[in-house]
Amino acid sequence: MDSAAATSPEIEEFLDWLVVERGRANNTVDAYRRDLSQYDAWLRSLGTDPARASVADIERFLAERAATGAAKSSIARQFSSIRMLHRFMVEEGFRHDDPAGLSEGVSKPAGIPKPLSEDEVTSLIASVSGDEPRNRRDRALLEFLYATGARVSEVCGLNLADLDMQASLVRLFGKGAKERVVPFGSVAHQALESWLSLGRSAMEPLRWRKRDDSLAVFLGGRGTRLSRQVAFQVVRDAGLRAGIDREVSPHALRHTCATHLLDHGADLRIVQEMLGHASITTTQVYTRVSQERLWQVYTEAHPRARRSKKSV
Repeated sequence: MDSAAATSPEIEEFLDWLVVERGRANNTVDAYRRDLSQYDAWLRSLGTDPARASVADIERFLAERAATGAAKSSIARQFSSIRMLHRFMVEEGFRHDDPAGLSEGVSKPAGIPKPLSEDEVTSLIASVSGDEPRNRRDRALLEFLYATGARVSEVCGLNLADLDMQASLVRLFGKGAKERVVPFGSVAHQALESWLSLGRSAMEPLRWRKRDDSLAVFLGGRGTRLSRQVAFQVVRDAGLRAGIDREVSPHALRHTCATHLLDHGADLRIVQEMLGHASITTTQVYTRVSQERLWQVYTEAHPRARRSKKSV
């Protein structure tokens, strides 16, 4: 369909918000427009619109996209756009419920996670330059995700009282509200200190929408608690700027933290505790990743692991 076709006013408001409040690039906004225009046109063909869409409508739309042969990754990206739209609509009072938040969305096949290399992590974080408050926040967010292996939901839910800056420790609340204490290193400490002492106050609103927002470590552009969507976008944009040839997500940094710890000799049980895995079996997936990298290094470095050149 024509991505330039007129869309529902709620979608136009959302796209304007992406530009004005989130500072999204034109290409990013165009991608959202394409995804949401298709969703909007499909809803209108049923005689409804985003303000009246139900959970069943969203899941039927995703099912029909799958039936046309669309890739799961494309459908998942489109569902992410729809989910952001509906969350925005609730926050802005266009509707009181969030049907996308109740939808199961699209399941992706599980596989061994692909971690970033240490050089890629360096490039990722270095891609955020400047001392503007948002840049300080983004650097702190990237450093913290990599340093702790925290889930994005744990980071977005993080409160100032959960940080012990003197001891460089953080209290995280994982699945099932299980609590664990995780250390973070000096580089992440410096990035957090820069954000908390020089950046956060500049992003605080004149009046907090909710008391809970005032407690948050990481803030969004409107002075509210940082959302999962914005956290994902910060990491994704940094990956694009760093020239990394695949999409980077907060979960990729979690995988990367675990893999690098094991690469440098960390005990598997310690990594399990850091990540908040209930079972050691879940953590063992990272040993397979690490072993693959070990073999790669071994075959490149050991003189008897490589085939000798034939004598001429």
